[in-house]
Amino acid sequence: MSRSASGRVPALLHPRLVVPAVAGLLFLALAAAIASGRSFAFDRSLILLFREPGNPAVPLGPAWFQEAVRDMTGLGSFVGLFFMMVGATLGLWICGRRRLAAGLVASVLLAVLVSSGLKIAIARERPDIVAHAALTFTASFPSGHAFLSAAVLLSIAGFVGLASRRDDIALFALLLAATMILLIGLSRIYLGVHWPTDVLGGWCLGVVWSSLATAWAGRRASDLDPA
Repeated sequence: MSRSASGRVPALLHPRLVVPAVAGLLFLALAAAIASGRSFAFDRSLILLFREPGNPAVPLGPAWFQEAVRDMTGLGSFVGLFFMMVGATLGLWICGRRRLAAGLVASVLLAVLVSSGLKIAIARERPDIVAHAALTFTASFPSGHAFLSAAVLLSIAGFVGLASRRDDIALFALLLAATMILLIGLSRIYLGVHWPTDVLGGWCLGVVWSSLATAWAGRRASDLDPA
């Protein structure tokens, strides 16, 4: 990879630009393919990978593990993410970063509207090859749990990093958010309520959303808030 004379990676090749750009293109490709009615063979294969061989009605693992997965998927629900957002918002507000707090709330509320709108517009059917181990009420693409967990948790991590102005805190928040997002998304496939491409599309859109929120609203508010 070429570098500038100072040894730094050129601005256009910085991961903060490349990662959301690639994620955005992948989301658009998936959305276009799914909206046109295309299906993916690996969607079916990956769902069955989490099921007992020869008995797709039963998820892999003992009962306690299945319950743990349902607990994990609950962290990506509206209720779970709501309390995480409220906790982060109040923390930023108490620390005097009120514009950051307001920016976080605005970003999350708009993400919820976008998630609902995309589900209605694309109207993909939920998986029908296994019994659902959790209740569902909306269309399948993109996964609301995957999209909103990525949008909310990555935005929280980004805003906390901006508020702290410490690289170690920003990295810790990012790694914690990424771990939770990964587990929440996989739980949706394990429970049979989403195709893997639903989750992948949700992750991609969440990365784009949180990147824009942090780069625009977050940094602008951070500059205006007192140090």
